[in-house]
Amino acid sequence: MFRNFLRAVSAVAVALLVPALFSVAPAQAASRDGVCNSGEFCFYYNSNHQGSISDHGGSLANYGTSQPSCYVFKGAGNGKGQCIKNNAAAAWNRTGKTVRVHFNSNYGGTYQTFAAGAKKNLSSALKNNNASHRVLSGGGGSEYPAKDDYPYKGQTSGVDRWNFYKGQCTSFAAWALNSRVGIPFSNQYKGQSRWGNAKEWDDAARRAGVPVYSRPKAGDIAVREGGTWGHVAFVTRVNSNGTFQVDEYNYGGTSKYSHRRTSVGTANSQFSKFIRFK
Repeated sequence: MFRNFLRAVSAVAVALLVPALFSVAPAQAASRDGVCNSGEFCFYYNSNHQGSISDHGGSLANYGTSQPSCYVFKGAGNGKGQCIKNNAAAAWNRTGKTVRVHFNSNYGGTYQTFAAGAKKNLSSALKNNNASHRVLSGGGGSEYPAKDDYPYKGQTSGVDRWNFYKGQCTSFAAWALNSRVGIPFSNQYKGQSRWGNAKEWDDAARRAGVPVYSRPKAGDIAVREGGTWGHVAFVTRVNSNGTFQVDEYNYGGTSKYSHRRTSVGTANSQFSKFIRFK
């Protein structure tokens, strides 16, 4: 009788202990072994995929900032044991889906997109400035969030850091390429003396060897060639019916942000050329 009582007590103790053990285990513990395996997104401590590796099986909104709660580089090599927040220099996407690395926690701020299979250094904006990463539901960079993250909002005079006039569509497009796609674009990109007004961008792209298409893809710069100056916008999404959505500045001469749905064409509200930087 006493033996049966001990067995019952032991069973209850185990039943109570097991949930507690599982509740404290890190969500990605099973996949994090410091090796970049298939199905994982991996950070490297050093550029050119050198140093210690931190491998992840899914999205992570907050890396943590200090030991022992932060996520760390686990592989052998330089940086092992360091927190990964603001310490990564390169990444390899082996998830099979698109992944975005963000400047801020909770998927905020400037981000860099890694297509499935991409293995590259973090951009100058994200190197040692990484705070979260998100695995998107589909591959190929199918959508960018619509947002007014332009650093010169409200300014309508002076030249920006990319040598375009502040508050203009060209300035916002340059910002979007740098901050969202990770392209170090400026008015002298790829050796061009100037990319110039919006209507000239598709010709400048061809001279620079950047492909120009007649149908859009998310991440493209859409070009309207009509009008005195033309217009450019950043394509955030392509819809199943062939229409697409854009983020832009100075549409209609307001020097303000707008987001809208449009289509391929030559009207003032449309775009006919699409520059594909990546």
